Amino acid sequence: MRLTRTSRAAAALGALLLASACGSSDTAGSTPGGSDFTPPKLSAQKTLGKGEGQVNLIAWAGYAEDGSNDPKVDWVSGFEKQTGCQVNTKTAGTSDEMVSLMKTGQYDAVSASGDASLRLIASGDAAPVNTKLVPNYKDVFAGLKNQQWNSVKGVPYGIPHGRGANLLMYNTKKVSPAPDSWSAVFDQAAAHRGKVTAYDSPIYIADAALYLMKSKPSLGIKDPYALDQKQFDAAVALLKAQNKNVGEYWSDYLKEVSAFKSGDSVVGTSWQVILNTAQAEKVPVKAVLPKEGATGWSDTWMLAAKAKHPNCAYKWMDWIISPKVNAQVAEYFGEAPSNAKACDETADKNHCATYHAADEAYWKNVHFWTTPIAQCIDGRKDATCVPYAKWVQAWTEIKG
Repeated sequence: MRLTRTSRAAAALGALLLASACGSSDTAGSTPGGSDFTPPKLSAQKTLGKGEGQVNLIAWAGYAEDGSNDPKVDWVSGFEKQTGCQVNTKTAGTSDEMVSLMKTGQYDAVSASGDASLRLIASGDAAPVNTKLVPNYKDVFAGLKNQQWNSVKGVPYGIPHGRGANLLMYNTKKVSPAPDSWSAVFDQAAAHRGKVTAYDSPIYIADAALYLMKSKPSLGIKDPYALDQKQFDAAVALLKAQNKNVGEYWSDYLKEVSAFKSGDSVVGTSWQVILNTAQAEKVPVKAVLPKEGATGWSDTWMLAAKAKHPNCAYKWMDWIISPKVNAQVAEYFGEAPSNAKACDETADKNHCATYHAADEAYWKNVHFWTTPIAQCIDGRKDATCVPYAKWVQAWTEIKG
């Protein structure tokens, strides 16, 4: 299984948000939902009708397994048998691809990350959801409900699926002392020149901004996804300086495991599942949530505004966050489940502890991916922030 979340250059996809507005977005414990963002006027479905016989999904690899990749990994067949809704899944490798596919009108739902969700809401491609039609929603962790990447002014635009943090991983035999700061891949990266690794996506600019938020407070960064031109230029400059020390930018987690195993990488951004996989292969690595905090991702199942099979889509959203299924997905993909009751259903009884599923204090230090837009989502009214399209352009320059 190849899990990728990288975002290819697609400036046009970000352009629709140039004039969009969104409210306060301190994802580490802010007022939920955008306060100024006004999406197209759409209404949530009021009642659940009979299933239409099929549902067309856009999903990350590993989110809608039907046994074709591994006969032992199948939670789609049970859904089809119970509901009569045949599942047709298009696996997407990037958030930009998901946004593009949703615009075709051929799909009913998508497992969107925070760097895509606001775009889908702003363009009118995603509809509000009626959480009363999703019985298992009541058991979703409170920290995932009505957040600024999946709701607007308290109106939910999706059903939380799971979450994960971007960690700092290092080779314990090559990196000493043990790092506790992102300075290991920025200001001190030269100590491991050519063996630093970084996540391959424009959204990684937020990681540099997060580090600068703590290391250079004079820049006044309050939110790593809300950068005015001066702040943005500082983050880009930091990443260009880092570039000469980077041996590889990764998007495929198996490639990062291989790089740490071979010694080509010794320090860099990682996920908990990568750490687990590498340690299982006897690679001498550890990972830490640095003192500055971290960026992270929280995925949301969003309903297409023009869904042709909305009833089956609602049934799917309830199924995928049901305790047993949510536990299966979380373990297979390597993430914290969204349903609190899923923690009693995992095969590995330590899974939720390992992934900090119920540790809200842990998540307060994680700034979840959010689409950068021209309206400064940190609440500033006297500044214009750099929108996502410009992040995409800058990322190409950063990598050379």
